[in-house]
Amino acid sequence: MLRKTLWIATTALLSALGTAHAADTVKLGMVAELSGAGAPAGTNWRDGIKIAAEEINAEGGILGKKVQIDEYDTQTDPQVSRALVQKAIDGGAYVILGTIYSGSTMVNMLVAQQNSMPQFVGSESPAVVQKGNPFVFRTSSGAQKGVPALTAYFKDTLKAKTVGVAWVNNEFGKGGHTVFLKEMEKAGIKVIADVPSEQAQTDYAADVAKLKQAAPDAVFVYMNQEESARFLIEAKKQSLAMPLVGEVTLTEAKVIELAAGSAEGAIAHVGLTATATDVPGIAAFATKFEATFKRKPTHDAIKGYIGAWTTKYVTEMVGKFDGEAFSTRMHGLCLKVADHPKILMDTCWDDTGEMSRPSFMVQVKNGTPVVIGQVPAN
Repeated sequence: MLRKTLWIATTALLSALGTAHAADTVKLGMVAELSGAGAPAGTNWRDGIKIAAEEINAEGGILGKKVQIDEYDTQTDPQVSRALVQKAIDGGAYVILGTIYSGSTMVNMLVAQQNSMPQFVGSESPAVVQKGNPFVFRTSSGAQKGVPALTAYFKDTLKAKTVGVAWVNNEFGKGGHTVFLKEMEKAGIKVIADVPSEQAQTDYAADVAKLKQAAPDAVFVYMNQEESARFLIEAKKQSLAMPLVGEVTLTEAKVIELAAGSAEGAIAHVGLTATATDVPGIAAFATKFEATFKRKPTHDAIKGYIGAWTTKYVTEMVGKFDGEAFSTRMHGLCLKVADHPKILMDTCWDDTGEMSRPSFMVQVKNGTPVVIGQVPAN
């Protein structure tokens, strides 16, 4: 009887200790594309979050609680991502960090919304913030803000009268393609070649041949990472001579690595880049990331980092772990680097979860995306 009593007491004590340990931890559900076509984006997103979590815990966590990152691999499958967002919520997540691919986010954000769960996403399709979801927030501007920043470059810098468009036919690509066509029409620039491709496509010979035959003054390339690299390789193979200009992915580190020398000369408007060394916070993050992971961070790594740090900043403004209060505080919020240094650049969110901050124009030179200009926040 005594032995049984001791066993019960010990079990109760261990249970209490376990509960206390859990109470000292706050879980962030990192739901991202760690395998499949989106792996280059998802793994960088995850690793940026890891850097942030380490720093946050070194500073005492969030409201005194240690941050625990729970990882979920969507396999770049929208339906899998939906199930995993639910799994993260069931597992006690306070905030969802992910996904990157817009097609996945459009599916899984409904689950987070139904559970009043704040969700930071790396997705850039305009539709993500046009559904009236009060719990979804971007970590970079959507295509409806990013793509128009290129209009002046095509019109005033390149003096283009005609353009071609090479784009991936998924949620991400459709959003950018639609905005770009509208922008070119407003600018009086004629689109003379419109070439869609499929996600995970491997052969771009026919696509590049169509663009070469049309001979526009420049080509707008709007694809995910692996597809961008394959396109650039084929463009060099066929000696596509006109400027290749993109948004977000075309000049990022993973694309340059996969495309090797074929990315040389490519130009892009980017919301974030690790080569913006004139921005102290970005320079410090890039140095730490490279020392930790032995590779250069992409813009997705910086986005994940910002999402995690924003979670800390806003939670501590609210003063409690409350998803609805968090989301209410996010709407119309501006965070200044002077007060919140790990936000890296002054950043604002509007009432839809769309964000605004300064951005950059970059060009690949000697294998590195070099900043050639800064674009004001819009």
